[in-house]
Amino acid sequence: MRHPKKEKRNYTLKPQLTLQTTSLWDYPSQHYGTSMQGDKNYVGATPSYVIWNLLQRYTRPKDIVLDPMCGSGTTLDVCRDLDRQGIGFDLAPTREDISQADARKLPLKNNSVDFVFVDPPYSTHVKYSGDPRCIGELDSRTSLYGEAMKKVIDEIFRVLKNRRMMALYVSDSFKKGKPFSPIGFELFQLLQKKFKPVDIICVTRHNKNLKNPSWHKAAVEGNYYLRGFNYLFIMKKD
Repeated sequence: MRHPKKEKRNYTLKPQLTLQTTSLWDYPSQHYGTSMQGDKNYVGATPSYVIWNLLQRYTRPKDIVLDPMCGSGTTLDVCRDLDRQGIGFDLAPTREDISQADARKLPLKNNSVDFVFVDPPYSTHVKYSGDPRCIGELDSRTSLYGEAMKKVIDEIFRVLKNRRMMALYVSDSFKKGKPFSPIGFELFQLLQKKFKPVDIICVTRHNKNLKNPSWHKAAVEGNYYLRGFNYLFIMKKD
């Protein structure tokens, strides 16, 4: 007796959401659930698993969560899923619920938000809006990048409520033939001047280029390393 063929379904089963419990995070997919948080085609989009973990640990329902460099809106979508009040700003808003503003001068009152997540440009690797004011137009090997990010960190400190948390997600910068730029260490030093460190997380990168054998071959031949992780600095205003 022949059995009927099973119907083929065109979907990807995403892993169940779970809290990360070590200081090495490896998110199983860019998005969770049956929908998409933010835009998978947005260059430099933050993995929504990372934001979900942060909000589960450091926020409560109805808390106000700020993303001053909101990109495609991933933070706002995770906030809606978790019943948080998301506020997003960007120099070049990609959707209606993101307001236009510079992260160095936020239109918010002092001590007005409960949590801040920021995923800034990592030097000039990605072309965002092309706006000359964009921090992504500043090479991290110059003092201009550090000066701009100091202003962003100062603003985060100003608008964050006392004894609440913030997180900064960033990678170091390397370009073949140019000096290595340890953005992570440099930004952590700036953060320490304002905030108390809570923890430092390493998040495995799943950039599509890391799956390209030719990139790995070039790294061996050129005697350099591909960026395999992002820093996630968790800090407290205290």
